Amino acid sequence: MWNLPWENHSSVSEFILLGFSRDYQINTILFNIFFFLYLSTLVGNGLIVTLIHLDSRLHTPMYFFISVLSMLDMSYVTTTVPQMLVHLVRQKKTISYVGCVTQMCIFLVLGITEGWLFSVMAYDRYVAICHPLRYKVIMSPWLCGAMVVFCGLWGVICSLVYIVFTMRLPYCGPNEINHFFCEVPAVLKLACADTSLNDRVNFILGIILLLVPLSFILASYIRIFATILRIHSTKSRLKAFSTCASHITVVTMFCGPAMFMYMNPGANASPERDKKLALFYNVISAFLNPIIYSLRNKDVKRAFFKLTGWGRTQL
Repeated sequence: MWNLPWENHSSVSEFILLGFSRDYQINTILFNIFFFLYLSTLVGNGLIVTLIHLDSRLHTPMYFFISVLSMLDMSYVTTTVPQMLVHLVRQKKTISYVGCVTQMCIFLVLGITEGWLFSVMAYDRYVAICHPLRYKVIMSPWLCGAMVVFCGLWGVICSLVYIVFTMRLPYCGPNEINHFFCEVPAVLKLACADTSLNDRVNFILGIILLLVPLSFILASYIRIFATILRIHSTKSRLKAFSTCASHITVVTMFCGPAMFMYMNPGANASPERDKKLALFYNVISAFLNPIIYSLRNKDVKRAFFKLTGWGRTQL
């Protein structure tokens, strides 16, 4: 039978995910909450993808990136939440060694891709506001597609680095992960070896994967705000600010907790705090993204009313 290369370094065949609580009543309440959030996330993001696909007026670079973000969010939560829901109502909360590695890899690929996609979306807003006359020429379909592909490839490459450095370590002792899914910092706590090298690698990767795109975003918005302040029309200025506010909110919700999680040395990490942070950037942000992008967006509302047949009465 074919085995993964790192399986020979570990005597652990499965892990136990402790989740949030051992109390049945608390887990039942959590199941209902997370089940609602999960379904709402799928419906909300799925609706945005559908509206953008069906309405020709939404066939612009900005909405293309929003649709990609929505698909990433749906995949992101599906990687972790269904398993978490099952574990909330079952006594057996195990995941196989290979399943744990697979979950970590998929989660990292999607998370890293999404983090870099935010910097691409900031560049899109920069071109739209600072170079409006050249926007369609610069943000060509080819460039938009190429930037999304780059984000995905970068996600695959960097996730493999995380996985190789994490699973090269032996896991021979306890197999209880104090988390609701297999995440690198939580799994590293079970390693039967020194993890100081992993802490350094995680910190360096955190700089590359979080601080670098955040720097791009910051540089873009410095130029954007400088351009907005030169606009004489108050209405136009507010409209420009509004198009940026949604993106800034989403970036803050996702990148802030992720920085604390992946750039904090393992010795200083708190399992309970880490679970809350992971819950926020994994579940809560994916749930809120459709709300943030649609509630104040007239184009999305118009497309929704048109799709549901309410267009004539609402527009």
